[in-house]
Amino acid sequence: MTSEPSTATSAALTDYVERYPSEDEVTAAARARGLELGCVPIGPSGGAALRLLAAAVQARAVVEVGTGAGVSGLYLLGGMAADGVLTSIDVEPEHQRAARRAFAEAAVPVSRTRLIMGHALDVLPRLTDSGYDLVFVDALKSEYPKYLEQGIRLLRPGGVIAFDNALWKGRVVDPGNRTPETTAIREVAKAVREDDRLVSVLLPVGDGLLVAAKKRA
Repeated sequence: MTSEPSTATSAALTDYVERYPSEDEVTAAARARGLELGCVPIGPSGGAALRLLAAAVQARAVVEVGTGAGVSGLYLLGGMAADGVLTSIDVEPEHQRAARRAFAEAAVPVSRTRLIMGHALDVLPRLTDSGYDLVFVDALKSEYPKYLEQGIRLLRPGGVIAFDNALWKGRVVDPGNRTPETTAIREVAKAVREDDRLVSVLLPVGDGLLVAAKKRA
């Protein structure tokens, strides 16, 4: 006996996926502040995926490129080990102030976060080789390929790197769209897929989450 074909629309399914994770009041407030500041936080489904990844690798050391208003940081901390430390890099002081407020409201101990003000491509080279369990990137899209190079260096074997906005509102599948941001996102997706050091997947959650694990020797 065959089932009736589904009549659910793509928009309805997307809404169902985004509403599946339950978002607490602190995270919802941080999201609202982020939107006010003009930085678009990762969506609930993407945030839940980050939390799952952090839990799966038992992350104790995480690097985040793009602090935003602390939404992604809250999700990452929610999956990390109790003594894990999140290092978050951003060039906007207002964004990091908003993140500090979110972490304080969530009662995250100050010792568990290290917020660094500066350009990520200046900061990342100073971080320890193979010293991190997870790297999350949600910053300047045109620099995604360069973040990949740094991220692979920073990851321990078995560690994971994730890029938000990997679908870029559908622009990546438009061959006529050749903006620097769209081109860079296509480039990093291709580089991740073809890198023999990585095992990857493109998750269709939110605006797309490109995830890759660094192979063990």
